[in-house]
Amino acid sequence: MSITRNLARHAAARPGAPALTCEGESLTYAVLDALVARCAARLAAAPAGGIALDLPNGAVLGVLLLAAARGGREGQVLDPAWPAPLRAAVLERLAPGLLVSGDPAAAIRLPPDLPLSRLAAAMGAPEAAAPPEPAADRPFYVGFTSGSTGLPKGYRRTHGSWTASFDADAREFGIGPGDVVLAPGVLTHSLFLYALARGLDAGAHVVLCRRFRPRAVAELARRHGASVLYGVPTQLALLLDALEGEPLEGMRLVLSSGAKWPVGQRARLDRLMPGARFAEFYGASELSYVTVARADEDVPEASVGRAFAGVTLTIRDRAGRRLPPGRTGLVCVESPFVFSGYATGESADLVRHGAALSVGDMGFLDAAGFLHLVGRAKRMIVTSGKNLYPEEVERLLERHPAVRAAAVLGLADGLRGERLHALLAVEAGAAVTRAELMAFLKPLLPAFKVPRRYARVAAWPLTASGKTDFAALARLGPSGGEDLA
Repeated sequence: MSITRNLARHAAARPGAPALTCEGESLTYAVLDALVARCAARLAAAPAGGIALDLPNGAVLGVLLLAAARGGREGQVLDPAWPAPLRAAVLERLAPGLLVSGDPAAAIRLPPDLPLSRLAAAMGAPEAAAPPEPAADRPFYVGFTSGSTGLPKGYRRTHGSWTASFDADAREFGIGPGDVVLAPGVLTHSLFLYALARGLDAGAHVVLCRRFRPRAVAELARRHGASVLYGVPTQLALLLDALEGEPLEGMRLVLSSGAKWPVGQRARLDRLMPGARFAEFYGASELSYVTVARADEDVPEASVGRAFAGVTLTIRDRAGRRLPPGRTGLVCVESPFVFSGYATGESADLVRHGAALSVGDMGFLDAAGFLHLVGRAKRMIVTSGKNLYPEEVERLLERHPAVRAAAVLGLADGLRGERLHALLAVEAGAAVTRAELMAFLKPLLPAFKVPRRYARVAAWPLTASGKTDFAALARLGPSGGEDLA
């Protein structure tokens, strides 16, 4: 039940079928299986501890994570964008048995542009059979996301937590050997690492790229006949920009995660990827899949969907008491997909009630069982004595045709406690005023939720995974951006 459980089977049944393509290099299933087996034997023989992978984005990183998993070791995927002191602090806490990096001090040093054809030799990997398949409860992966203490949260995953989600999303999406899965994001983001592992488990052809460039991604999709696309909303919107005037035929499934898909983009996606079925899912690094909203189901517009296959959802108060439909509380999740704990860092938002786990998201279930997210507990703003979750205001602002992205922040105010400041990424060539935005929001929100101040941010900050970087926007302060008249 490891994440590489089907690799040898696909290699035996379809040895010449394409398995993995990245930056002009392609491996068949037979070649990929042999490479993973050789590297797995090398990593299994490393000193006790995890296998820290401090490598640039690309196929080498993906193959070595698969090899660590196949060898029964825990692959710890470090972010190459970290500053040196942070990397050192994480490595000290992890105490890996082996570091694979471009750093001259690493036990195994790999050049940044190493081709896959030279990977086994560069690793010192023997011509040997792979070790026995690891057990489902064995950890295979530590990924990282921002933590509440300054040290990134290193969330730990077992093989079984991902193979259970593979089986569940087979029921939801039906990805199989006939598909070409395009995963154009960085593998330090678990969405794209999952897309790689899921596609190979299904026997699909997985296409990666080292850097997200919308026109290049569109070309990759055309060249390889991509049928399944994973992305975050920001990336997908940029890809649609690149497709204007030249629709992408053949895409059958678009999977979006990381933020709510803007309602105004649906018609454009239908026009530029005709025939593609759209689905977005809500989840978290610690939880994996939580809900899915499929375009072929009657999902309320403001909802993030129903419980994903295999997931039980409840809404609870802080004491763990279940709340009825319509009542807002902590979104709690029970599923076989959840993580097994933190390897580094911690989260003040994590709450457990028996087998139910919450990461601090607030929401409610409607009478039909659809989940409506209200916001994150840690982003709550208190203004005029009332609690406000900025995500609600942001989603509405992003419906305005001139607004590409929005972030609502709370600024200290002696009278109100906090006043609302809306920062905006405005569509190219669009013009919008403060009065227009307020008039747009007033019919949709109570007066206390309508920001009075709006500013345009020219260079909208994004995280490495393509999401809005709220921390960077907060650092801009009250003077950040160009105030709208």
